[in-house]
Amino acid sequence: MALVRFRPFGSVDPFRDLGDIQSEMNRMFDSVFGRPPQNQMVDRVWAPSVDVYETKDELVVKAELPGVSEKDIHLSITGDMLTLKGERRWEHENKQEDYYRMERWHGKFERALPLPFPVQGDKVKAAFRDGVLTVSLPKADQIRPREIKIDVM
Repeated sequence: MALVRFRPFGSVDPFRDLGDIQSEMNRMFDSVFGRPPQNQMVDRVWAPSVDVYETKDELVVKAELPGVSEKDIHLSITGDMLTLKGERRWEHENKQEDYYRMERWHGKFERALPLPFPVQGDKVKAAFRDGVLTVSLPKADQIRPREIKIDVM
């Protein structure tokens, strides 16, 4: 018997079941190719979720890093790539064998984000507050919009 999430009649989304289908297909392939099921305690790799958006003068990257200390976060720019590395450490409250469920991700992570346009690498600012890293990357002068004055003749 399969459990199906209740969805009111007014919300019609043709893609609503694609996530469920993908999860089921991944589970089937994992069982065929001998990978351990997801509910077992295995080493996992995680990457923080990020939002990237553009304002008039800069590119802004926000990364969710709850439980990560700012001293464990490393940022770098190489060419047109912003790299975010770090580690969320596991608190050893109990032995791993004592857990019934472990859903919080821990360990090292790395995200390499391509920059959509040139930025001023020497003027990048980063702030970390309430588990959210905000990186402000000022646009390079040649791509910044400039107002051009029109002379009346």
